[in-house]
Amino acid sequence: MSKTVQQSIQDRIASRNLRVAVLGLGYVGLPLAVAFAEAGFQVIGIDVDEKKVRLMNRGISYIEDISGDRLQPLVGSGALRATGDLNALDACDSVSICVPTPLRKTGAPDVSHILNATDAIARHLHPGMIIVLESTTYPGTTTEVILPRFHQEAMNLEVGKDFFLCFSPERVDPGREDWTTRNTPKIMGGVTPACLQVGKALYESAIESVVPVSSTEAAELTKLVENTFRAVNIGLANEVLLICDKLGLNAWEVIEAAATKPFGFMKFLPGPGLGGHCIPIDPQYLSWKLRTLGYTARFIELATEINTAMPKHWVHCVQDVLNDAGKPLRGSNILVVGVAYKRDVGDLRESPALDILTLLRDKGAVISYHDPHVSAFTLDELEMVSVTDLEGALAAADCVLIATDHTSYDWEDLYARAQLIVDTRATLHQEQDEILQYSQEQV
Repeated sequence: MSKTVQQSIQDRIASRNLRVAVLGLGYVGLPLAVAFAEAGFQVIGIDVDEKKVRLMNRGISYIEDISGDRLQPLVGSGALRATGDLNALDACDSVSICVPTPLRKTGAPDVSHILNATDAIARHLHPGMIIVLESTTYPGTTTEVILPRFHQEAMNLEVGKDFFLCFSPERVDPGREDWTTRNTPKIMGGVTPACLQVGKALYESAIESVVPVSSTEAAELTKLVENTFRAVNIGLANEVLLICDKLGLNAWEVIEAAATKPFGFMKFLPGPGLGGHCIPIDPQYLSWKLRTLGYTARFIELATEINTAMPKHWVHCVQDVLNDAGKPLRGSNILVVGVAYKRDVGDLRESPALDILTLLRDKGAVISYHDPHVSAFTLDELEMVSVTDLEGALAAADCVLIATDHTSYDWEDLYARAQLIVDTRATLHQEQDEILQYSQEQV
């Protein structure tokens, strides 16, 4: 009796006789491509960005989470290569879609990158092919948007029998060394049970733990719930900050004290707002989907309102401390320390520091920044370059706003050199009571 397509493809997975494609070589795609290559597969990374393709084929990493020492042996051995030619999909047995899914200005999901990737794959769809969508999206995308395009292009191929379609949301947290692509549990949902079996088999060969769920919709919602949980709780922490400001208390002291309870409390800290490729955006995908069903996700919308207002709150704090010192915000030199969205990375995506800089500029402040991980960027049409003389910049600044708490900074020295400080991260609140009091008085 001849083997089924499913049996054949699972045998090839087990023997690593499978060519894997990763479509999109950013923060998600490149680490995934490396994980598959390290597991013994032949991997082709596909990206429209010629610079990424060129760098990867030279063994040069442009992602902080992947070192050149890991990338170079894979490229040198031929286990991993990159191309911008979508025709390479003809020779691939699986393809993981790792393209961006931003929001439109209206707040609606922008799935154009997913659609472009789907159409490209559909033109090269062939028997035995495994397609796994990793890009975050709303529940129903895999079955309602992607699957019909495959059926339209290849009417003679049946999902779950001739090809296999899954959704497995990325769980990348840039800058982490403890939880990586390989050891972070991976959610997997299939359009059919056979799709789930094949997708799970493929990913288990490169990732330590794959967690199956009943459907692609369940997998899609799981990712949104994970980050909505974080966004809502960060929103609560930010509101605690606003409440403490009204009561003359220190939010970090209160939250740290609450966190000593060994059960029933999970610590989230306030800050300048939400940043990154997931937490500010993913809840909006869920909120949008529910609005199409006539339901208002009130927790999500309230948390979004609070979190997106935090940059304005901190700019008001800068204005207040300057007023107390007899200085106007307009014309004052404001130095923003740290512009990346999180500690010890150079990622600017959705960083609240950018909103803070924009608000300060619009109010007439003279803005500058320092960030050891971000040498330059464009703020609207304004070219920004990190100051090279931090000590001089601290001395010249009328007020310093700490937006990102990179571990490379000497916070005690920074506090000692600055004239006025607004600290959105309470960088020294645990170490020095006098700094805690100073920070509370100023902020």
